[in-house]
Amino acid sequence: MQTDKILDKLKSEGLKITPQRVIILKALHSLKNHPTVQQIIDTVHKKNPNISVGTIYKTLDTLVEKGVIAKFANTDDVTRYDSIIEDHHHIYTSNNNKIEDYVNTDLDRLLKEFFKNNSIPNLEIESIKVNISGRYLK
Repeated sequence: MQTDKILDKLKSEGLKITPQRVIILKALHSLKNHPTVQQIIDTVHKKNPNISVGTIYKTLDTLVEKGVIAKFANTDDVTRYDSIIEDHHHIYTSNNNKIEDYVNTDLDRLLKEFFKNNSIPNLEIESIKVNISGRYLK
């Protein structure tokens, strides 16, 4: 992601633009693989070893809280971060241990319609995400 887009994203959420936030967002975007916090820390520390681990955790939490990035647990219950916050789902492939984004507007429409007609008592649904697990056939 270009620096201008990162700055716009922070501004749109009313966040102060700090060097640490920009560096951490650039690291997240550069990884493009739904990284773990440790992968983000390692990427940040390659060029910026003086940014503390605590600052990285706190910044990630703030960015998640403000909706700039998303946080989710994969099928192994490992927390990962996602720079794409628009509606999408994930495919977990066992033969290459990879997480891929899956966008399908028909599926989104079906899920919204289903839960509109089959509400869960006392629950306001904020988002619906499907996690698909499988393996690619050769």
